[in-house]
Amino acid sequence: MSTAPTVRDLLLGLGAAGHDGLRHDSGTCSWAQVVQEGADRAAALRTLLDDDLPPHVGVLLDNVPDFLLTLGAAALGGLVVVGLNPTRRGPALAGDARRTDCQVVLTDTAHRPLLEDLDGVRVLCVDGPEWRDLLARHAGSSVPDVGIGPDTLLMLIFTSGTSGDPKAVRVTHAKVAGPGVMLGERFGLGHDDVAYLSMPLFHSNAVMAGWAPALAQGATVALARFSASGFIADARRFEATYANYVGKPLSYVLATPEQPDDADNPLRLLFGNEANDRAIEEFSRRFGCTVVDSYSSTENAVIVQRLPDMPAGSLGRPLPGIKVLDPETGIEVPDARIDAAGRVLNPDEATGELVNTEGAGAFAGYYNDPDAEAERMRDGMYWSGDLAYRDADGWVYFAGRSADWMRVDGENLAAAPLERIWLRHPRVQQVAVYAVPDPGPHGVGDQVMAALLLDGDPGDPGDPGDLSSFLDAQRDLPTKGRPRWIRLLADLDELPRTATTKILKRDLIAQGVTPGRGRLLEREERGTDYETTTGEQGTWR
Repeated sequence: MSTAPTVRDLLLGLGAAGHDGLRHDSGTCSWAQVVQEGADRAAALRTLLDDDLPPHVGVLLDNVPDFLLTLGAAALGGLVVVGLNPTRRGPALAGDARRTDCQVVLTDTAHRPLLEDLDGVRVLCVDGPEWRDLLARHAGSSVPDVGIGPDTLLMLIFTSGTSGDPKAVRVTHAKVAGPGVMLGERFGLGHDDVAYLSMPLFHSNAVMAGWAPALAQGATVALARFSASGFIADARRFEATYANYVGKPLSYVLATPEQPDDADNPLRLLFGNEANDRAIEEFSRRFGCTVVDSYSSTENAVIVQRLPDMPAGSLGRPLPGIKVLDPETGIEVPDARIDAAGRVLNPDEATGELVNTEGAGAFAGYYNDPDAEAERMRDGMYWSGDLAYRDADGWVYFAGRSADWMRVDGENLAAAPLERIWLRHPRVQQVAVYAVPDPGPHGVGDQVMAALLLDGDPGDPGDPGDLSSFLDAQRDLPTKGRPRWIRLLADLDELPRTATTKILKRDLIAQGVTPGRGRLLEREERGTDYETTTGEQGTWR
């Protein structure tokens, strides 16, 4: 029988702990109180559930104590929390709740209007009298006597949906407790640490990289909603020593005006996914802390470790069994041949898909989605959908999602290496490179388009000649990698994003060759210089 801990085990181990377990804007409570609140909520929720149906409880809330306390209730009481994304709307959001078999949805009065399309499912507002009265009747409940093991389902967490409709990933106790114990020990967290949790709780990063390590080591959780301007202020007032992130939050914080006392904060370490090398280096310097970035996904089936001696731009070194395979043949691709300028000389043959060839890893499957699960699990291996290439020393480089693969003039291009090149430009803070249909007379293949978020004076959109000169100087820029169109932006809101700040390229692709509310540059098909196009649909702000 497995001796791996469950989340229930971790919570019960803190049932008598008197130090702070949760800090938030409205106060604090000890770990002992957190555990008791979880027991109360588990008892209250059980009265609302049909024992003959899956014990699934939808939660549509921001980062508020009720979300974490409900998660604790699920861990103690054998329930399943379904994290609902508040950026979803109408039938899509209602469909998420229905296909995950939610019997009850907990929300608040602010989010209640989003559930108008959800019929046949009981909805309770945590700031309403019905829920408060129900909790009062179950105050002081004992911890439920239920059988829970490492493989017991704890949550259903939807993927970000950057490459299609979100899928509900089955998250077991082991999938939360295991990383929690490992990361907590790796980073030396303890009772004196405070873990600042501002990433959305319906996403795996917040649960596995934020809450779980704190829970495993008995550190205090400081709960808030992410704000770029308030991030360091929150760290100071909560006395946070650790924080997690996913997507672009570091870049957002770095976009705020630099202050002479930025490094005067208690943060010791940040851990997360998808920050670029420049953001990692600059955040560490400016705020006087260590940033540890890693490759990960909600499914958590492919692991690549960042190591101190890794080359710039690399994801790191994959664990045994993680290989880069040709998705058509299933054969491992050759090593990338990289010249002195950093150009990959054989991108067509060296780019493949990151695959766990030894099985599913920590992936426990999707809920009620056998087709999506079959797409991921083929021939007993987990196919991540992420493109990559590997150099001769075994380092792996991210090349984008499989949807980021572009075919330009008969040559294959991956988006991520082109984005890394653009981030060398001193004014480019964020970038998305994507394919748009070739408008040529035969309309075959793709053309490259880039959306650039610039820093500095919002009234200064930049010199097209400067961008051309910059690209001319990039010795590793592939011949076909120079964008045909560039959209220049000066507003963070102009890049469509998921709730976890990942750029939604499919929305940019759907917008086509337009400037949005920015400025659109175009180069001649065989040229290298850019000029502002005519017929802009917006104005530079």
